[in-house]
Amino acid sequence: MKSARKIHHILKGQETSDGAGVKLRRYIGTRDLMAHDPFLMLDAFYSDDPDSYLAGFPNHPHRGFETVTYLIQGKMEHNDSRGNRGLLEPGGAQFMRAGSGIIHSEMPRQENGMMWGYQLWVNLPGSLKMSEPHYQDLQKGDIPLVQTGAYEAKILSGTLEGVTGGAKGFYEIDYFDIEVKDGQSAEIPVAADKSAFVIVVAGTGDVAGEKVVRGDLPILTSGDSIELKGGENFRVIVVAGAPIKEPVARYGPFVMNTAEEIQQAFEDYQAGKFSKAS
Repeated sequence: MKSARKIHHILKGQETSDGAGVKLRRYIGTRDLMAHDPFLMLDAFYSDDPDSYLAGFPNHPHRGFETVTYLIQGKMEHNDSRGNRGLLEPGGAQFMRAGSGIIHSEMPRQENGMMWGYQLWVNLPGSLKMSEPHYQDLQKGDIPLVQTGAYEAKILSGTLEGVTGGAKGFYEIDYFDIEVKDGQSAEIPVAADKSAFVIVVAGTGDVAGEKVVRGDLPILTSGDSIELKGGENFRVIVVAGAPIKEPVARYGPFVMNTAEEIQQAFEDYQAGKFSKAS
């Protein structure tokens, strides 16, 4: 029997800073919710004050997970130790598997204006934590669209209405940017075995029958669909992924299964092993 998901609770996020002092709002990875397996962290950055974002995220290492960065407004340049480079422009996304180890930077390529986007950390199962790093840029035109009478959806990853997103070779998650028309209702199918949440990007509307506003992040219960109803300029990001259900050892930029693996990550980083192909 099909069942619609309900809202378990709504996160409002906590203001913090990261990188070289970039101001952001952290939703997952806080005292309120340390993780939502397989999701380790979710940050939102939204500012038109250059002082809050220009310092960016200079070179820093990662191992054992993937990042998904989605830019609504602004420009951000990616460079990494495996030779990848990409300019993230408005409406674009980048998927990066840190895998066995990568050093990268994410630096604004604008001196004024709005910088608005989201970064999600997705855990990897132990069998993939030491896999080869992998990077993919998706420009706005690379992201397929689904259009119905009730909504328009950009499919970054996963499949909706038979349309599959542009991200290839990463841990399989659903990542849909959905604009629901005012007064219209939409039922978004999500596999019952996946963890799911919704980011309210703009406007007002209903998620699972409850009123939400921009900046809310509803964590959802189990079920096989998410019910949305459009209010004024209602835009959401729907994210879902299968839990990994493995032990998590986490310290700063490294996410492994054991404390010993974390120690090895530090040793490998200090030995320069993140700066070359495996």
